[in-house]
Amino acid sequence: MNLAVLSAGAWGTALAIAFAARHKVTLWAREAEVVAGMRDQRENTRFLPGHPLPESMIIEADFDAAVASADLLVVATPLAGLRATLQRLAVIAPGKPLVWVCKGLEAGTAKLPNAIAAETLVAGTCYGALSGPSFAEEVASGLPTAVTLAANNADFARDTALALHTPRLRIYANDDLPGVEVGGAVKNVLAIATGISDGLGLGLNARAALITRGLAEIARLGSVLGGKRDTFMGLAGMGDLILTCTGDLSRNRRVGLALATGKTLPQILEDLGHVAEGVSTAREVAKLATELGVEMPITQAVNAILHHGVGAAAAVEQLLSRDPKSETA
Repeated sequence: MNLAVLSAGAWGTALAIAFAARHKVTLWAREAEVVAGMRDQRENTRFLPGHPLPESMIIEADFDAAVASADLLVVATPLAGLRATLQRLAVIAPGKPLVWVCKGLEAGTAKLPNAIAAETLVAGTCYGALSGPSFAEEVASGLPTAVTLAANNADFARDTALALHTPRLRIYANDDLPGVEVGGAVKNVLAIATGISDGLGLGLNARAALITRGLAEIARLGSVLGGKRDTFMGLAGMGDLILTCTGDLSRNRRVGLALATGKTLPQILEDLGHVAEGVSTAREVAKLATELGVEMPITQAVNAILHHGVGAAAAVEQLLSRDPKSETA
């Protein structure tokens, strides 16, 4: 199968490397210097250094050319670029099947990626989300990873998961698109929370409590948005949450750790050098939860720290001072 991976950030590059073992892969990059560097050095030294690109992989600077030759499109742009990318694809490749790998809620609309796709793509297009516990560096290194592919068409999810599956990148089909996307979005916010907790030295007990109560927040919001509770116990829910909250490669966790030291958000993001989707997602999830009447105190606390000037220690104290209640409420 011919695959076009659209955007050569760390995750897009890692997936292109993994998929090249079984398929003909074209990797498109927007930045001219990144394209030139990958062609000359066979390595993405800017976004994923240290991982050679297979010789069979085509590096493409022309978006339309990359799309035209593909049987399946893998959209690896950040969430902020998803709508514009899908709008362009609806014009130049109407109906061509695709999956995206970004996670979050769209800034300003609080819409999940599948809602954006429904608004922008041609009716009848098969599309889905690839999500789950996966760091780009480990996928590029060929370390064992398991993720979920959820789609708007069960046959497409099953067939595409089977086509992309490898012994080292195991892909499981799922028909719960909203559930998978809620898990992928909110876990980034909770990773910031656990980073703050660890940065303040609150201990492993506190980390475990945050992850567990955070999973309850994911399930509450996800259920209201049409997700299935079993999904939140799987790879795209619990699995992704545990990895992002505890793994040192997590960008969102690193944001939380830096916030705990008193650094400003602009400085943190400049130092990070990559997109941390949880920063913008926190605002949208908090707003959506309020509108829907869904209780999400950890998410609200993270949003207050990131976007309303509340100090990390003060937000933690507010959480700890909440009245006790039934765990299953």
